[in-house]
Amino acid sequence: MSKVGIVGYGVYIPRWRIKVEEIAQVWNLDPEDYKKGLLIEEKSVPSLDEDTATIAVEAAKNALRRTGNIKLQGIGALYVGSESHPYAVKPTATIVAEAVGITPSLTAADMEFACKAGTAGIQACMGLVKAGYVKYGMSIGADTAQSEPGDALEFTASAGGAAYIIGEDNILAEIEDTYSFTQDVPDFWRRAGARYPKHAGRFTGEPGYFEHVIKCTKGLMEKMGTTSQDYDYVVFHQPNGKFPLKAAKILGFSNEKILPSLVVKKIGNTYSASSLLGLAAVLDIANDGDRILMTSYGSGAGSDSFSIKVKEELEEKRLLAPSVEYYINRKKYVDYATYSRYEGKLEVY
Repeated sequence: MSKVGIVGYGVYIPRWRIKVEEIAQVWNLDPEDYKKGLLIEEKSVPSLDEDTATIAVEAAKNALRRTGNIKLQGIGALYVGSESHPYAVKPTATIVAEAVGITPSLTAADMEFACKAGTAGIQACMGLVKAGYVKYGMSIGADTAQSEPGDALEFTASAGGAAYIIGEDNILAEIEDTYSFTQDVPDFWRRAGARYPKHAGRFTGEPGYFEHVIKCTKGLMEKMGTTSQDYDYVVFHQPNGKFPLKAAKILGFSNEKILPSLVVKKIGNTYSASSLLGLAAVLDIANDGDRILMTSYGSGAGSDSFSIKVKEELEEKRLLAPSVEYYINRKKYVDYATYSRYEGKLEVY
């Protein structure tokens, strides 16, 4: 059977940052409790004119640059995964397609499954490509994550996006296989009309994140007959810095295999873009023949795992668009008042 894989990938992270100390000071909290407890130092903040749509557009443009020269009319599917779509009723995907110049002859849709909507879109693209319905499909994970002022989420919820183009021609990394694990777990939710999400603390760790990430990853390796020793890198969803490190240890992956993907310490939890940005950070440095295992996680709850093998074409193509490291280092800091204004936390009556 023909191989399917990543033809191009691109990322975008807003320039603005806010430090943990700045948030903690406002709420009279000890910043060290959050820096040590969450293993995070600062997070990205969207500007006044940035939302999920604009972030997705920038990531999509970078993904297209990295393909080299594929024709836009070849992209027959476009999915945007997010839990912060700018419109309650109006697709983000159509805005992105129009902005980057993709032909109207395509299927497009918004996807939502907390932080794994982007990887669900990749699976949908894989199916359409392998079935021969489309030549290329693009899936984007992008978010400007919401957090209630003073809540623990405020220290991590951030903004960013990552786009992946899936196809069979000129692939930079082959997707060898995929596996999913899904259950109904009420660890995180936002009711219709509610401004900020809620989370059930005791459900967030063991029955939520760890059960799904670990069982999904094990399921993929059992399906393929692989072990942790067969992979050079591992990427997990990053709600904070501690969870992915713990999951890696449980599954037998060394810190050396997961540390290259851990971007959460510098930019926070970008939700639907989290695992996809971690994967992009690895693709920015991986060599021909390297194998990568990626597992996303979306509250509610589910995980998608992928086994990915890097091709030699990646070395040349990755220089065609900015790296994850470029966007992490391209930063300016804001105070809490400016952050609140940019995030729309200030209401005028």
